[in-house]
Amino acid sequence: MAVCRGGFYAWRKRGKSARQLQDESLTEQIKAAHEESRETYGSPRIFADFKEAGVLCSQKRIARLMRLHHLCAVLPKRFVVTTDSNHNMPIAENLLARMFGAESPDTRWTADITYIWTSQGWLYLAVILDLFSRRIVGWAMDQTIDRGLVLCALEMAISGRKPSLDLLCHSDRGSQYASGDYQKRLQEAGIVCSMSRRGNCWDNAPTESFFASLKKEMVYRTRFETTQQARSAIFEWIEVWYNRKRRHSTLSYLSPDAFERKHQQQQASAIAA
Repeated sequence: MAVCRGGFYAWRKRGKSARQLQDESLTEQIKAAHEESRETYGSPRIFADFKEAGVLCSQKRIARLMRLHHLCAVLPKRFVVTTDSNHNMPIAENLLARMFGAESPDTRWTADITYIWTSQGWLYLAVILDLFSRRIVGWAMDQTIDRGLVLCALEMAISGRKPSLDLLCHSDRGSQYASGDYQKRLQEAGIVCSMSRRGNCWDNAPTESFFASLKKEMVYRTRFETTQQARSAIFEWIEVWYNRKRRHSTLSYLSPDAFERKHQQQQASAIAA
């Protein structure tokens, strides 16, 4: 191989370079961050973790080491449309019109329903998401999909957040959201109703994105033997992980909880000034 004997043995004794040692240390930190994220973070979110912790490295370096050690975020499965809009109840105008930004909390909410399979049958999950912080402010689970499910999620959001009268709540045009009981509760709380166009899931894209994250990061990786097991896992994923810890790309890689705290601090500073 055109290498002298002395050069070969010198290479054997030389040991690992400083760069190699740094990569090994960094790889262990990446593995720990990846595991802590429940194997859901890719290089952008791990880079945000490291930046907050003061670890000096580039996102490209993290991505290279993740590829080298076969670390990646879990992949999504295909979306399934479940909305039943074949009814004769009144349909609200699409006032949200895909304007998914919000300048303050509790001014724009989105609502939707999804389903989770268990060995005991389907479990249905209704959520309400605040577009300002992407926080799930209301949720409910049941084995039946009716207006009671969405009403429970709405009551949780109203009682927990106590929104002002200029709140817009957007949903699909399913029978649960068009029902008289649901519409009456919105009116009582001073909430304006908005509904998607027929068969257009993109009109409620942020909530669909939340469901996609829930399913690819937890549901599709778990076999639920009972509905109670699914309920416990979903509660923990939403309240312990998603709302409080999971970094969101739309929020500059802050969690919904951290994003709201930052907003509150900025408001307090502005008032003090």
